[in-house]
Amino acid sequence: MSPQFSRRPARRRIAGIAAAAGLAITAALTAPVAAGAATAAPAVQAGAIGPGVQIAPPVTGGAELCTANFLYTPAAGQDGNGDEPGGRGAEHQAAPAGVLYLGAAAHCMAGEDAMSSVDGCSEPVMPEGIEVGIRGRDGKNYTGRVAYNSWAVMQDRGETDPQLCLYNDLSLIQLSPAAVAVADPTVPGFGGPTGLDTDGTEQGEKVYSFQPNQLVATPYKQGLSLGQPEGPRTHVVSTPPPGVPGDSGSGYLDARGRAFGLLSSLMLPTNTNGVTDIARALAYAERYGEVGALEVVPGRVPFTPGVLPLTELPGGPSLPALPLPDLTPAPLR
Repeated sequence: MSPQFSRRPARRRIAGIAAAAGLAITAALTAPVAAGAATAAPAVQAGAIGPGVQIAPPVTGGAELCTANFLYTPAAGQDGNGDEPGGRGAEHQAAPAGVLYLGAAAHCMAGEDAMSSVDGCSEPVMPEGIEVGIRGRDGKNYTGRVAYNSWAVMQDRGETDPQLCLYNDLSLIQLSPAAVAVADPTVPGFGGPTGLDTDGTEQGEKVYSFQPNQLVATPYKQGLSLGQPEGPRTHVVSTPPPGVPGDSGSGYLDARGRAFGLLSSLMLPTNTNGVTDIARALAYAERYGEVGALEVVPGRVPFTPGVLPLTELPGGPSLPALPLPDLTPAPLR
């Protein structure tokens, strides 16, 4: 049976640390948005399946809803990673023509009992191969299967490096033929992505994200990167309001429209988010997963954020004082 979309909240909730996160989120949700945001029309429309659609892994008692980031396709000329040193599986053939992956957060595929941390090396996780539901923007339900999950792979490998365990948070859903037929890589409103950011973000760099699952005036968010103080696998990003449960997995674009990250965590004690670095997450997937080398599929229209009603840039109380305090990643589920 395909995963079902439910209007009721997911039943899993995080105690303790998430209670503190909730207070921070509540305060941030009062941040103002740009004038006219509620009435202006988006500049770019997108197809049924692509960045920003909802995904629903099969969780007992109701679907755990998350948000997709970008579309990915096998890199030109690659035929799998069976001969890669340290790879998991036997040699495998090139992906069939037309194969397409939808990106999500690995923690969205966590097991029913995963309730306490963002540690992908120890939290229960559903196996690769599970079927997930995808809610198309055309109102129809589609399906895909998890072809790669960083949490499952790290646990299989026995990883213990905190940089990986806390910040390597990517899953890839191979779309069904019906979903491929209506797929569109374009980020709604913004256009793009224009490619993959491989050099990270710097403090003060402007960033953008489409997060349609919050009750705010506009889903088109702009913000600032506070750099990568926790290491190269994660970006610390401020976008009032911050990404919250339901937004997990949402994609982030840099000022040039390049895909650089996906929403992974809340960084306490601030209102910032931890955003997994996609380039490094894909490199890990290529080496140790069974999907081979992948590329971000570029949007069909140019990246044009300047014509949108956006959330306001962070400033004042919504922007943490620098240097940042010691940060603790908290779950977004």
